[in-house]
Amino acid sequence: MPYVPRGERRLGRTGVRVPPLGLGCAPLGNLYRPLTEERARQTVRAAYDTGARHFDTAPHYGLGLSEERLGRALAGRDRASYTLSTKVGMRLRPLAPGEAVDGQGYTDTPARARVRDLSRDGIRRTLDASLERLGVSAVDIVYLHGIAGQEAAVYDSGFPALAELRAEGVVGAIGFGMNHSHPLARFVADLDADVVLCAGRWTLLDRGAFDDLLPVCARRGTSVVVGGVYNSGLLADPSPGAPYDYVPAPDALVERARRLGAVCAEFGVPLKAAALRFPFGHPAVAGALVGAASPEEARENAGLFTYDIPDALWHALTDRGLLGADLPLPTADPAARP
Repeated sequence: MPYVPRGERRLGRTGVRVPPLGLGCAPLGNLYRPLTEERARQTVRAAYDTGARHFDTAPHYGLGLSEERLGRALAGRDRASYTLSTKVGMRLRPLAPGEAVDGQGYTDTPARARVRDLSRDGIRRTLDASLERLGVSAVDIVYLHGIAGQEAAVYDSGFPALAELRAEGVVGAIGFGMNHSHPLARFVADLDADVVLCAGRWTLLDRGAFDDLLPVCARRGTSVVVGGVYNSGLLADPSPGAPYDYVPAPDALVERARRLGAVCAEFGVPLKAAALRFPFGHPAVAGALVGAASPEEARENAGLFTYDIPDALWHALTDRGLLGADLPLPTADPAARP
Protein backbone atom coordinates (compact mmCIF):
# COMPACT_ATOMS: atom_id res chain seq x y z
CA MET A 1 0.00 0.00 0.00
CA PRO A 2 1.22 3.56 -0.68
CA TYR A 3 2.43 5.59 2.27
CA VAL A 4 -0.20 7.93 3.74
CA PRO A 5 0.60 9.89 6.94
CA ARG A 6 -1.87 8.87 9.62
CA GLY A 7 -2.43 9.55 13.30
CA GLU A 8 -1.47 12.47 15.47
CA ARG A 9 2.18 13.27 16.08
CA ARG A 10 3.67 14.75 19.21
CA LEU A 11 5.47 18.09 18.97
CA GLY A 12 8.97 17.79 20.35
CA ARG A 13 8.94 16.57 23.92
CA THR A 14 5.59 18.18 24.76
CA GLY A 15 2.20 16.58 25.19
CA VAL A 16 0.79 18.61 22.29
CA ARG A 17 -0.15 16.54 19.27
CA VAL A 18 -1.18 17.53 15.75
CA PRO A 19 -2.92 15.57 13.01
CA PRO A 20 -1.01 15.40 9.73
CA LEU A 21 -3.41 17.78 7.92
CA GLY A 22 -4.44 21.15 9.30
CA LEU A 23 -6.23 24.28 8.11
CA GLY A 24 -4.24 27.45 7.58
CA CYS A 25 -6.68 30.23 8.44
CA ALA A 26 -5.22 33.25 6.62
CA PRO A 27 -8.12 33.14 4.08
CA LEU A 28 -10.58 33.64 6.96
CA GLY A 29 -9.06 37.11 7.35
CA ASN A 30 -10.09 38.07 3.80
CA LEU A 31 -6.72 37.41 2.22
CA TYR A 32 -6.84 38.99 -1.28
CA ARG A 33 -10.65 38.76 -1.43
CA PRO A 34 -13.52 39.09 1.01
CA LEU A 35 -15.17 36.04 2.51
CA THR A 36 -18.66 36.20 3.97
CA GLU A 37 -19.15 35.27 7.59
CA GLU A 38 -21.25 32.26 6.62
CA ARG A 39 -18.69 31.10 4.04
CA ALA A 40 -15.94 31.31 6.64
CA ARG A 41 -18.01 29.29 9.09
CA GLN A 42 -18.80 26.65 6.47
CA THR A 43 -15.12 26.38 5.52
CA VAL A 44 -14.01 25.71 9.10
CA ARG A 45 -16.80 23.20 9.64
CA ALA A 46 -15.95 21.34 6.42
CA ALA A 47 -12.28 21.15 7.45
CA TYR A 48 -13.24 19.88 10.90
CA ASP A 49 -15.65 17.30 9.53
CA THR A 50 -13.05 15.94 7.08
CA GLY A 51 -10.45 15.47 9.83
CA ALA A 52 -8.34 18.65 9.69
CA ARG A 53 -8.30 19.14 13.44
CA HIS A 54 -5.36 21.54 13.57
CA PHE A 55 -6.26 25.20 13.05
CA ASP A 56 -3.57 27.84 12.68
CA THR A 57 -4.26 31.57 12.81
CA ALA A 58 -2.60 34.85 13.81
CA PRO A 59 -3.46 38.44 14.74
CA HIS A 60 -1.80 39.46 11.47
CA TYR A 61 -4.40 37.57 9.41
CA GLY A 62 -6.99 40.21 8.62
CA LEU A 63 -6.00 42.30 11.65
CA GLY A 64 -7.68 39.85 14.02
CA LEU A 65 -10.57 38.92 11.73
CA SER A 66 -9.27 35.39 11.15
CA GLU A 67 -9.09 34.71 14.89
CA GLU A 68 -12.57 36.12 15.45
CA ARG A 69 -14.12 34.06 12.67
CA LEU A 70 -12.29 30.91 13.65
CA GLY A 71 -13.45 31.28 17.24
CA ARG A 72 -17.07 31.72 16.20
CA ALA A 73 -16.90 28.76 13.79
CA LEU A 74 -15.48 26.44 16.45
CA ALA A 75 -17.78 27.59 19.23
CA GLY A 76 -19.55 24.62 20.78
CA ARG A 77 -16.96 22.09 19.59
CA ASP A 78 -15.16 20.00 22.17
CA ARG A 79 -11.98 22.00 22.81
CA ALA A 80 -10.04 18.79 23.37
CA SER A 81 -10.96 17.58 19.88
CA TYR A 82 -8.71 19.99 17.98
CA THR A 83 -5.31 21.67 18.20
CA LEU A 84 -5.17 25.46 18.03
CA SER A 85 -2.18 27.62 17.21
CA THR A 86 -1.69 31.35 16.93
CA LYS A 87 1.22 33.77 16.86
CA VAL A 88 2.82 36.61 18.78
CA GLY A 89 5.25 39.30 17.74
CA MET A 90 2.63 41.47 16.02
CA ARG A 91 0.38 43.25 18.51
CA LEU A 92 -2.82 44.95 17.32
CA ARG A 93 -4.02 48.40 18.38
CA PRO A 94 -6.96 50.64 17.40
CA LEU A 95 -6.33 53.09 14.58
CA ALA A 96 -5.34 56.60 15.56
CA PRO A 97 -7.59 59.46 14.38
CA GLY A 98 -7.11 59.95 10.66
CA GLU A 99 -5.01 56.79 10.31
CA ALA A 100 -5.85 54.46 7.43
CA VAL A 101 -5.90 50.66 7.57
CA ASP A 102 -2.85 48.96 6.11
CA GLY A 103 -4.35 45.68 4.96
CA GLN A 104 -1.09 44.12 3.70
CA GLY A 105 -3.06 41.92 1.30
CA TYR A 106 -6.16 41.59 3.50
CA THR A 107 -9.40 43.34 2.55
CA ASP A 108 -12.40 44.59 4.54
CA THR A 109 -10.56 44.27 7.85
CA PRO A 110 -11.32 45.74 11.27
CA ALA A 111 -9.98 49.26 11.95
CA ARG A 112 -6.76 48.17 13.60
CA ALA A 113 -3.03 48.56 13.08
CA ARG A 114 -0.14 46.17 13.60
CA VAL A 115 2.70 46.92 16.01
CA ARG A 116 5.82 44.79 16.11
CA ASP A 117 6.29 43.95 19.78
CA LEU A 118 8.63 41.26 21.10
CA SER A 119 8.71 42.57 24.66
CA ARG A 120 7.59 40.33 27.52
CA ASP A 121 4.59 42.53 28.24
CA GLY A 122 3.75 42.86 24.55
CA ILE A 123 3.76 39.11 24.01
CA ARG A 124 1.49 38.50 26.98
CA ARG A 125 -0.89 41.27 25.87
CA THR A 126 -0.91 39.90 22.33
CA LEU A 127 -1.75 36.40 23.49
CA ASP A 128 -4.45 37.64 25.87
CA ALA A 129 -6.09 39.57 23.03
CA SER A 130 -5.93 36.52 20.77
CA LEU A 131 -7.61 34.36 23.40
CA GLU A 132 -10.40 36.91 23.68
CA ARG A 133 -10.92 37.01 19.90
CA LEU A 134 -10.84 33.22 19.69
CA GLY A 135 -13.19 32.82 22.63
CA VAL A 136 -11.01 30.21 24.35
CA SER A 137 -9.08 30.08 27.60
CA ALA A 138 -5.91 28.64 26.06
CA VAL A 139 -4.21 27.73 22.80
CA ASP A 140 -1.97 24.73 22.28
CA ILE A 141 0.84 26.27 20.22
CA VAL A 142 2.23 29.80 20.04
CA TYR A 143 4.72 30.83 17.38
CA LEU A 144 6.93 33.92 17.29
CA HIS A 145 6.54 35.51 13.87
CA GLY A 146 7.27 38.79 12.15
CA ILE A 147 10.81 38.41 13.45
CA ALA A 148 12.91 38.95 10.33
CA GLY A 149 15.70 41.33 11.30
CA GLN A 150 14.67 41.13 14.97
CA GLU A 151 17.15 38.50 16.11
CA ALA A 152 18.40 40.46 19.12
CA ALA A 153 14.85 40.97 20.41
CA VAL A 154 14.08 37.28 19.88
CA TYR A 155 16.99 36.26 22.10
CA ASP A 156 16.62 39.06 24.66
CA SER A 157 12.87 39.05 25.30
CA GLY A 158 10.72 37.30 22.69
CA PHE A 159 11.67 33.68 23.22
CA PRO A 160 12.26 34.00 26.98
CA ALA A 161 8.71 35.38 27.29
CA LEU A 162 7.32 32.38 25.39
CA ALA A 163 9.41 29.96 27.45
CA GLU A 164 8.00 31.55 30.59
CA LEU A 165 4.44 31.01 29.34
CA ARG A 166 5.27 27.39 28.58
CA ALA A 167 6.79 26.88 32.03
CA GLU A 168 3.65 28.34 33.60
CA GLY A 169 1.47 25.92 31.63
CA VAL A 170 -0.26 28.76 29.78
CA VAL A 171 0.70 27.21 26.42
CA GLY A 172 1.72 23.68 25.56
CA ALA A 173 4.26 24.16 22.78
CA ILE A 174 6.27 27.13 21.51
CA GLY A 175 8.40 27.91 18.52
CA PHE A 176 8.89 30.09 15.48
CA GLY A 177 7.06 30.71 12.23
CA MET A 178 8.86 32.02 9.15
CA ASN A 179 9.18 31.51 5.40
CA HIS A 180 12.99 31.55 5.62
CA SER A 181 14.61 28.35 6.81
CA HIS A 182 18.13 29.57 7.55
CA PRO A 183 17.23 31.85 10.50
CA LEU A 184 14.88 29.16 11.76
CA ALA A 185 17.80 26.75 11.81
CA ARG A 186 19.84 29.19 13.95
CA PHE A 187 16.96 29.67 16.40
CA VAL A 188 16.39 25.93 16.74
CA ALA A 189 20.11 25.31 17.30
CA ASP A 190 20.29 27.95 20.04
CA LEU A 191 16.90 27.80 21.75
CA ASP A 192 14.60 25.17 23.22
CA ALA A 193 11.83 25.32 20.60
CA ASP A 194 9.25 22.55 20.44
CA VAL A 195 8.10 23.22 16.88
CA VAL A 196 8.69 25.46 13.89
CA LEU A 197 6.24 26.46 11.19
CA CYS A 198 8.22 26.73 7.97
CA ALA A 199 6.42 27.97 4.87
CA GLY A 200 7.54 27.30 1.31
CA ARG A 201 11.03 25.98 1.98
CA TRP A 202 10.39 22.23 1.98
CA THR A 203 8.43 21.59 -1.19
CA LEU A 204 8.68 19.90 -4.56
CA LEU A 205 10.29 23.13 -5.82
CA ASP A 206 12.37 24.26 -2.84
CA ARG A 207 14.68 22.04 -0.79
CA GLY A 208 16.13 24.88 1.28
CA ALA A 209 14.90 23.54 4.63
CA PHE A 210 16.39 20.13 3.91
CA ASP A 211 19.84 21.69 3.67
CA ASP A 212 19.75 23.77 6.84
CA LEU A 213 16.65 23.52 9.06
CA LEU A 214 15.57 19.88 8.96
CA PRO A 215 18.93 18.39 10.06
CA VAL A 216 18.99 20.70 13.09
CA CYS A 217 15.37 19.85 13.96
CA ALA A 218 16.12 16.13 13.73
CA ARG A 219 19.14 16.54 15.99
CA ARG A 220 17.34 18.70 18.55
CA GLY A 221 14.05 16.81 18.56
CA THR A 222 12.13 19.83 17.26
CA SER A 223 9.04 19.11 15.18
CA VAL A 224 8.25 20.82 11.89
CA VAL A 225 4.86 21.94 10.63
CA VAL A 226 5.04 22.71 6.92
CA GLY A 227 3.14 25.53 5.26
CA GLY A 228 3.18 26.86 1.71
CA VAL A 229 3.28 23.42 0.10
CA TYR A 230 2.06 24.95 -3.18
CA ASN A 231 4.67 27.74 -3.07
CA SER A 232 2.01 30.47 -3.11
CA GLY A 233 0.17 28.83 -6.00
CA LEU A 234 2.72 27.75 -8.57
CA LEU A 235 2.34 24.07 -7.66
CA ALA A 236 -1.45 24.44 -7.70
CA ASP A 237 -1.53 25.89 -11.22
CA PRO A 238 1.84 25.97 -13.01
CA SER A 239 1.00 28.51 -15.69
CA PRO A 240 2.76 31.69 -16.86
CA GLY A 241 2.34 34.45 -14.30
CA ALA A 242 1.53 32.04 -11.48
CA PRO A 243 2.76 33.26 -8.09
CA TYR A 244 5.82 31.92 -6.33
CA ASP A 245 6.59 33.45 -2.95
CA TYR A 246 3.79 35.94 -3.68
CA VAL A 247 5.36 37.36 -6.85
CA PRO A 248 5.14 36.11 -10.47
CA ALA A 249 7.32 33.03 -10.87
CA PRO A 250 10.30 33.14 -13.24
CA ASP A 251 9.85 31.20 -16.47
CA ALA A 252 12.38 28.52 -15.53
CA LEU A 253 10.52 27.74 -12.34
CA VAL A 254 7.18 27.61 -14.15
CA GLU A 255 8.68 25.13 -16.60
CA ARG A 256 10.02 22.94 -13.80
CA ALA A 257 6.62 22.94 -12.11
CA ARG A 258 5.00 21.94 -15.41
CA ARG A 259 7.46 19.07 -15.77
CA LEU A 260 6.61 17.94 -12.26
CA GLY A 261 2.94 18.04 -13.20
CA ALA A 262 3.53 16.10 -16.40
CA VAL A 263 5.23 13.24 -14.55
CA CYS A 264 2.46 13.20 -11.96
CA ALA A 265 -0.10 13.00 -14.77
CA GLU A 266 1.64 9.91 -16.15
CA PHE A 267 0.77 8.18 -12.87
CA GLY A 268 -2.74 9.65 -12.67
CA VAL A 269 -1.84 11.81 -9.66
CA PRO A 270 -2.76 15.52 -9.33
CA LEU A 271 0.29 17.72 -8.86
CA LYS A 272 -1.38 19.26 -5.79
CA ALA A 273 -1.69 15.82 -4.17
CA ALA A 274 2.00 15.13 -4.71
CA ALA A 275 2.93 18.59 -3.38
CA LEU A 276 0.90 18.01 -0.23
CA ARG A 277 2.37 14.55 0.41
CA PHE A 278 6.01 15.26 -0.41
CA PRO A 279 7.10 16.97 2.86
CA PHE A 280 6.19 13.89 4.90
CA GLY A 281 9.18 12.04 3.55
CA HIS A 282 11.24 13.64 6.31
CA PRO A 283 10.70 12.26 9.84
CA ALA A 284 10.89 15.69 11.50
CA VAL A 285 7.69 16.76 9.75
CA ALA A 286 4.68 16.40 12.03
CA GLY A 287 2.02 18.08 9.92
CA ALA A 288 1.10 20.34 7.04
CA LEU A 289 -1.18 23.37 6.93
CA VAL A 290 -3.20 24.20 3.84
CA GLY A 291 -5.48 27.19 3.45
CA ALA A 292 -9.04 27.09 2.16
CA ALA A 293 -11.47 29.86 1.27
CA SER A 294 -14.52 27.66 0.82
CA PRO A 295 -15.93 24.37 2.11
CA GLU A 296 -15.28 22.90 -1.34
CA GLU A 297 -11.58 23.72 -1.05
CA ALA A 298 -11.44 22.27 2.46
CA ARG A 299 -12.97 19.02 1.24
CA GLU A 300 -10.64 19.00 -1.77
CA ASN A 301 -7.63 19.32 0.56
CA ALA A 302 -8.80 16.26 2.50
CA GLY A 303 -9.20 14.26 -0.69
CA LEU A 304 -5.80 15.30 -2.03
CA PHE A 305 -4.13 14.38 1.23
CA THR A 306 -5.30 10.78 1.10
CA TYR A 307 -4.78 10.38 -2.65
CA ASP A 308 -3.36 7.03 -3.74
CA ILE A 309 0.19 7.95 -4.80
CA PRO A 310 2.32 5.03 -6.00
CA ASP A 311 5.91 4.84 -4.83
CA ALA A 312 6.95 4.65 -8.48
CA LEU A 313 5.99 8.30 -8.94
CA TRP A 314 8.53 9.51 -6.39
CA HIS A 315 11.26 7.36 -7.92
CA ALA A 316 10.38 8.68 -11.39
CA LEU A 317 10.71 12.28 -10.20
CA THR A 318 14.13 11.44 -8.80
CA ASP A 319 15.26 9.50 -11.86
CA ARG A 320 14.31 12.41 -14.13
CA GLY A 321 16.22 14.92 -12.06
CA LEU A 322 13.19 16.76 -10.74
CA LEU A 323 13.99 15.80 -7.15
CA GLY A 324 17.45 15.50 -5.67
CA ALA A 325 18.72 11.96 -5.34
CA ASP A 326 19.54 12.65 -1.68
CA LEU A 327 16.03 13.72 -0.69
CA PRO A 328 13.87 11.47 1.51
CA LEU A 329 10.70 10.27 -0.21
CA PRO A 330 7.24 9.63 1.27
CA THR A 331 7.15 6.01 0.14
CA ALA A 332 5.83 2.82 1.69
CA ASP A 333 9.35 1.39 1.57
CA PRO A 334 11.03 2.32 4.87
CA ALA A 335 14.42 2.09 3.17
CA ALA A 336 13.49 5.12 1.06
CA ARG A 337 12.78 7.23 4.15
CA PRO A 338 15.41 8.19 6.73
